[in-house]
Amino acid sequence: MIQVLQWTRRGGGIRAGALAISLLAFGACADADRLGPPAEDLAPTAPASAAAAAPAGIVFASFGMEPSELNSVHTGSVRVISPSGLLTYLAQVRAKGGRVLIALAGGDRNLRNDDGTFSLTKWKAMLDRYRNVNFSSYIADGTIVGHYLIDEPHFTSRWGGQAIPQSTVEEAAKYSKQLWPTLTTIVNAPLNWLAASSISYTSLDAGWAMFRAGASSSPSTWAANQVTKAKKKGLGVFAGLNVLDGGNGSSGFHGNLPSRWAMSADELRSYGSALLSQSYVCGFAMWTCSPAYYGRPDVKSAMAELSTLARNHARTSCRQ
Repeated sequence: MIQVLQWTRRGGGIRAGALAISLLAFGACADADRLGPPAEDLAPTAPASAAAAAPAGIVFASFGMEPSELNSVHTGSVRVISPSGLLTYLAQVRAKGGRVLIALAGGDRNLRNDDGTFSLTKWKAMLDRYRNVNFSSYIADGTIVGHYLIDEPHFTSRWGGQAIPQSTVEEAAKYSKQLWPTLTTIVNAPLNWLAASSISYTSLDAGWAMFRAGASSSPSTWAANQVTKAKKKGLGVFAGLNVLDGGNGSSGFHGNLPSRWAMSADELRSYGSALLSQSYVCGFAMWTCSPAYYGRPDVKSAMAELSTLARNHARTSCRQ
């Protein structure tokens, strides 16, 4: 899911445009992706004590959302930020009262062995780049809601034909805790896959319930099952929707691929409310911020409704 996506309108519909992989960010929803001067030249502009009066409820985020776009509806982002730009970016998010789930390891190509399989050694080396960046105040005040460890370790086609073992995911979480003990660790992997392993998770805090139409005919039942699986393993549940590729076709406009469909406004309401009805859910994020899709009046209305549900949601911890 670590992709930059531009959308264009053609023939009254929305079609996928240029697609590229970025190592510095999941991709901007805004046109510009510049975050100011190098972080080394800037100290955080707000004191750590500005613990952003802990925003109500849980974060309502999107992959690739810029700090300038954070508002009363979109309260957070999921992003990869370089070591040199991290403090600047976090200061901007804090200034907007937003929250972010940061992915420190970067894009997949930095994490693969020659045969395409996952390299934990390379993953650790990517994290080591941040050893001298002090962002502890942003962890303490909740600006950073968690560390996005690995993207879709369960997809064999993504990792040289071999899924990343659950034990390796736990080892990655352990390394993250060694560097930042209080930083919540979250992996983009379904809870049923994480629960299928007999290992005990002591460093991994939460998995991900990312819903798409094909996952189940009953979003409510699916969400409840994910929570049940998580509780059995002592894991939290970060939830969300694949809004660009997870629709059932009722929207009438294609998603990232010609064979995929973006979600309609009715789908957003139905699927999103099913996930957010679970009090155990600790955060909510959508893939991915697209100006054309997010700018549709019907989509904006549906997202505003879901954001209200997130704001009124029990303030649940991802660390169970």
